[in-house]
Amino acid sequence: MILIVDDKQENLYSLKALLRLNLYEVDTAASGEEALKRILKNEYELIILDVQMPGMDGYEVAETITGYSRSRDIPIIFLSAVNIDKRFVTKGYASGGVDYITKPFDADILLLKVKTFTRLYRQTKELNDIKETLEQKVEERTKALVQANKELELSNAELQQYAFIASHDLQEPLRKIITFSRLVIERFLGSDPEALQYMNKVISSSERMRSLINDLLSYSRLAEPPRFNTCNLNQLLQETMADLEVAIKEKEAVLQISHLPVIEAIPDQMRQLFQNLVSNALKFSKKDTPPVIKIWSELIDQRSLTAGISGKGAWCRIYISDNGIGFNEMYLDKIFHMFQRLHGKDEYHGTGIGLTIVKKIIQKHNGLISAESSEGQGATFMLVLPLKQAAILETETQGL
Repeated sequence: MILIVDDKQENLYSLKALLRLNLYEVDTAASGEEALKRILKNEYELIILDVQMPGMDGYEVAETITGYSRSRDIPIIFLSAVNIDKRFVTKGYASGGVDYITKPFDADILLLKVKTFTRLYRQTKELNDIKETLEQKVEERTKALVQANKELELSNAELQQYAFIASHDLQEPLRKIITFSRLVIERFLGSDPEALQYMNKVISSSERMRSLINDLLSYSRLAEPPRFNTCNLNQLLQETMADLEVAIKEKEAVLQISHLPVIEAIPDQMRQLFQNLVSNALKFSKKDTPPVIKIWSELIDQRSLTAGISGKGAWCRIYISDNGIGFNEMYLDKIFHMFQRLHGKDEYHGTGIGLTIVKKIIQKHNGLISAESSEGQGATFMLVLPLKQAAILETETQGL
């Protein structure tokens, strides 16, 4: 509906007749005060407003209309036969008008303007309605996410409780099974090879179960909130090598370690990452060839496995390479999935969780991981990690 505001009845009548002939619904007001009362009660798509009226003039009415939240988007066309000077036209636009028409006017031109502004008003209203709907949906979605986050926190707490049970209540029976099985072997089975063989299988299965529980425990701890600290990766790697000293000597492995950067990380998790990857390199070595494990790094300027080297990069790319049995790259995705193995458990011991833990640690540190390999030609694991976690998180937030 269109509102015509004019203090002269003949003007109201002629404009009303013109618009109704063109199928527009029309309402009229003979003063600014009457127009404001009507605007509070009705919804209009356009207001045609005379400038010179007793009491409130057109400019005052327009300023008041645009001050109301419910009417500020209604387009206003000023219509005047007196105030046609440039300064009055400028004042009309400044007070909230979208157009200023002087009399006498061309009826066809006026109708075109009416058609244009009413269409724009409807489109704007539709967009605002869509915006309100989206805002409501966003608010509802936000509430749902907050609730989901609370449930996730509760689930994590339950997971931590499970981890405690696994670390104590499940491991205690295993320790007794292994201990008493060894006592049975020592005291009673020395002269019975077949029974000795069966009992060794019991011990071996129990050891595998203990390894599985420890790995699941390690994986569950990754759900804890991250607490990043400044870490010297060289020092962490040396500590890992000390823990693996016996296995390294048994395999007669050769380690070639280049300088690694200092980064913001979770020390225990990085230590576990190195231990899992180096242990894999030792485990999957060739039978008659001493393992050669190379570890080096380079700085890069973006979170990418293929980014070019940059001396002032904010990221580091770490390589852990070996000369072991390797694997077919068609199984690249499979090796990072829990309990996925490319070899039988009798051929190579393990739980199938080690690389899953490594990938989870990398994700926890906002990094990337991949590998390159071919059967019989060794494997190279590539890790991409940020030097500063705070800077990376700030950049991502600004990007959003």
